[in-house]
Amino acid sequence: MALTSLRPLRSRNFALLWSAALVSNIGSWMQAVALGILVTARTHNPLWTGLVAAAAFLPNGLLAPFGGALADRLDRRRWLLLTTTAETVIAALLAVLAATGRDQPVVVVIVAFLGGSAAAVGFPAYQAMLPDLVERRDDLLAAVSLSSAQFNLGRVVGPALAGVALAFGSYSLAFAANAVSFGAVIVALLLIRLPAPAVVSEPLRIFRRIAEGARLAASEPGCRSAIVLIGLVALLASPFIALVPAMAIDALHLGPHHRGTVGTTILVTAQGVGAVVGALTIPGLARRIGRGRQVVTALFALPVLLALYAAAPSLWWAALALFFVGAGYIAVLSGLNTVVQLRAPEWARGRVLSLFMLSLGTIYPLGAIAQGAIGSHIGVKAVTAGSGVVLLAVLGLTALFSPGVFRALADVGVPSEGVTGPHPTGRR
Repeated sequence: MALTSLRPLRSRNFALLWSAALVSNIGSWMQAVALGILVTARTHNPLWTGLVAAAAFLPNGLLAPFGGALADRLDRRRWLLLTTTAETVIAALLAVLAATGRDQPVVVVIVAFLGGSAAAVGFPAYQAMLPDLVERRDDLLAAVSLSSAQFNLGRVVGPALAGVALAFGSYSLAFAANAVSFGAVIVALLLIRLPAPAVVSEPLRIFRRIAEGARLAASEPGCRSAIVLIGLVALLASPFIALVPAMAIDALHLGPHHRGTVGTTILVTAQGVGAVVGALTIPGLARRIGRGRQVVTALFALPVLLALYAAAPSLWWAALALFFVGAGYIAVLSGLNTVVQLRAPEWARGRVLSLFMLSLGTIYPLGAIAQGAIGSHIGVKAVTAGSGVVLLAVLGLTALFSPGVFRALADVGVPSEGVTGPHPTGRR
């Protein structure tokens, strides 16, 4: 299984960008953990914890369709260079604000939103480039899983480095490290070589192109099911990520100071390690039981694992449970993302993937805010367990009354006739 999972790294372009993204994500996780601790320590309100996470993530939903349309219209590599440079500048601004004592929660939320906006319009280009970075089409699930793994390797290393930075009392150091880490992606993008982008002679009609991508996604059963299911997961399961600091500091009673910082770091790291292990296991497992069965199994396992995490009586039991939550969560995200990657045609891949990110990116922050608000009244543990129970019930009802939603996820390695072929007008 491990050899299957690592095979995309034989492709030079994928290996370069994967390595650079790992460095960048270490910096991003340093910043994310520092932001969560900063806001939680100052407000002791899980609503603010959810708000700062939502501010960074909400643009993924609001702006992803525009990013997807631009990814299908522009040179994807150059567009990603531009947006990565913008992220560098915004991270540096956050470091300056922290260093000068102007990092009030409201200001932090606004700047986090700006950074999320730059990432949102660039990420569809990265996603759409993945099939061009690997040499074999059947390596795509492994490439998607490895991309998830490097993101979560960053989750393992980044929080530990954030803890070191915060031990010296410096939020600005964590934010500055994130700004510097973007340089690795810029260098990798300058070094990789991709096929020349298709020539687009038509004028840019961005809303028309977005609508075209939406019609295509709605007409393809696999893409449609993946987008609907990721929205459901985003609402009910994903908010546990935003609420990790509140779980450590308040629900597990570790407090806002050193113990709370260490506890948050341990939980985030446990989730990251679990996600890495899960990402490395997924491709081999999918080859044995089928991609569709793999992702459906992960969907039903995830809410059970969330309930176990919520019931954990101590930090170390919570970390163990979160390890398995991380593995299950990444199995769901990678599996559903791969469905869209394989089903969407090259000429519209950026737009269809952006709708996948729209579903995740708009609903997750709303779920984080809602669960944070509910958690402030009934407790983070109760809202996490309750959300897991509701997710399991909805999945069960779907399997009973609309089994086609799950069947559409199977056999995604076989392109649908008329969907993954050339653009009907010959345009990209």
